[in-house]
Amino acid sequence: MAEKTDSRVSYFLVGVGIGSVLGILLAPKSGEETREYLSQKAEEGSGYARKKARELRERAEDLVERGTEVLTEKKEQITAAVDVGRETYEREKSKAQGA
Repeated sequence: MAEKTDSRVSYFLVGVGIGSVLGILLAPKSGEETREYLSQKAEEGSGYARKKARELRERAEDLVERGTEVLTEKKEQITAAVDVGRETYEREKSKAQGA
């Protein structure tokens, strides 16, 4: 059992070593070029993220504004309906008292 585990670990370590050597030998760019490339891509990604965040914030603000307008409109409609109901009640009440 221990031999099987040791064997697997050995194969893994040999694979890591071979992969590292091949990665160094076959790397398409130098370390400095790779760091510069990664830095540039990170800046591009950061700019993209800022742009998307700004767009989402604007959409959210628009939705909040639209929601506020709808709530105001519905509040006015409910207030008008309550007023009509109150007037109708008072009118019917005075009719009933006069009868």
